[in-house]
This record gives sequence, C-alpha cells and structure tokens, in this order.
Amino acid sequence: MTSVIMHGCNGKMGQTIVGLIAGDEEITLAAGVDAFDEGKNPFPVFKDISECTVKADVIIDFSAAPAVDGLLDYCVKEQIPCVLCTTGLSPEQLAKVEEASKKVAILKSANMSLGINMLLKLLKEATAVLEPAGFDIEIVEKHHKLKVDAPSGTALALGDSINEVLGNEYEYAYDRSGRRQKRPKKEIGFSAVRGGTIVGDHDVIFAGADEVITFSHTAYSKAVFGKGAIQAAKFLKGRSAGLYDMSHVIG
Repeated sequence: MTSVIMHGCNGKMGQTIVGLIAGDEEITLAAGVDAFDEGKNPFPVFKDISECTVKADVIIDFSAAPAVDGLLDYCVKEQIPCVLCTTGLSPEQLAKVEEASKKVAILKSANMSLGINMLLKLLKEATAVLEPAGFDIEIVEKHHKLKVDAPSGTALALGDSINEVLGNEYEYAYDRSGRRQKRPKKEIGFSAVRGGTIVGDHDVIFAGADEVITFSHTAYSKAVFGKGAIQAAKFLKGRSAGLYDMSHVIG
C-alpha cells in the first residue's frame, strides 16, 4: 500500500485524484494540503506543506508555481519523494528541482498521461525510420478555449522527443503567415486549435510522398492525467534520490 499526501487537494486535478484514489486498493490518502479548505475531505488538510505533520510515502503535487519552492524544501527535509505535476515553473525553480533531486526522488513530466508518454516513446522509433525516408513532420494540438498558452507544453514535448532523435537540428515553426517560401526540410510545424471544452487532442503527422502516417492521442477527461500521477506515485515509493519522468514509469 502506498500512502500519499495530495498537495493542492482541493483544485480540479486534486479532487480528481482524490476520487481515483478512493477506488484504488493499492494506494491511500494520508493527508492533503490546500490554502482553501471547506472540510469536505475525509482526511486531514493543512493550509501549507510546512504545517503538515502526517507522514506518507509520496507527495503528489498539482498546485501552483508559487507553492513549489516550499514543497521542494519540505520534500528534502522530510525525505519524501514527490510527483511534481505543477507547470509554469521559472528557470530558477527548475534549477531548484534539479538540486532537490540530488537529495530526494522527484518525478517531473510535461504530461502525466500514460498514453502520451507511450506516444513519446513510439515517436522516437518512427522518426528514426521515417525522417531519413523524406517524411515531413507536423504537430497539431487542440485544447479548450480557456487555455492561454500555445502551443501546448505537451505538443512541445512531442516535438522535443522527435528532435532529440534528429540531433536537435530541426527548427520549430509556430506561424507561417508572414513568409512566402516553400517548407524548409529541417522544420517541425506546430498548429494550435482553441475552442469549446476540448480536454486535449494531439496529432503528429509524418507526411511523405503519396502516404501519410498520423499518430494521435485524445484525452476525454482530466482523469487520464490523474491516473498517470497515481501510477507515478506507486513507482516512486522507496526510490533513491534522482530526477525521474514518466518514461521510467512505463519502462
């Protein structure tokens, strides 16, 4: 049994994970941390991680960037591994994550979905075969109308996974409206769609002569990210210090 502290327990993702853990016999919630609490959770909730007196095997974090510094300090001090899911960290915070991972196990990933992380793995294999054969590479991502960043962090992670195989020699094109020229060979194009309540949809297109291969992933609810975070927590229990990501979870 893996015991967890849910950091950011009353946010949308926090509550999603609370519900998922309630139905999982291999993991349990020991406590939660959230600045805003209405006493609706069946476990103790602390307003700040520094106030937490409950011991657990792992912390799952879906909070906000300003709370991450204190979280990392707590993880190092108490020697509790952390599944770090909060995005939008500053360069200084990312450096702090690296430093903390030398003293305690930290798992950080651009996307917690098991499907997306399997896709990252498959894209490396596909790129090694298709790019030398002359296939062009494009990424199309779709999200809800409230999403403020474009392209998505996941789309960039997909591009980075491909570009790593290509020696990081490919340039990223986010907007072609201001140029009148044919498509350069060493380019990965990104297109972003925003509308409605789309949770997350990513297509990676390999376009060759007379044939097209498309890798697609669709998230129908935020639960896919919660399920991935729970699998990551089970994986991280008892791990030695180091910086991990979801590729370690899927093997």
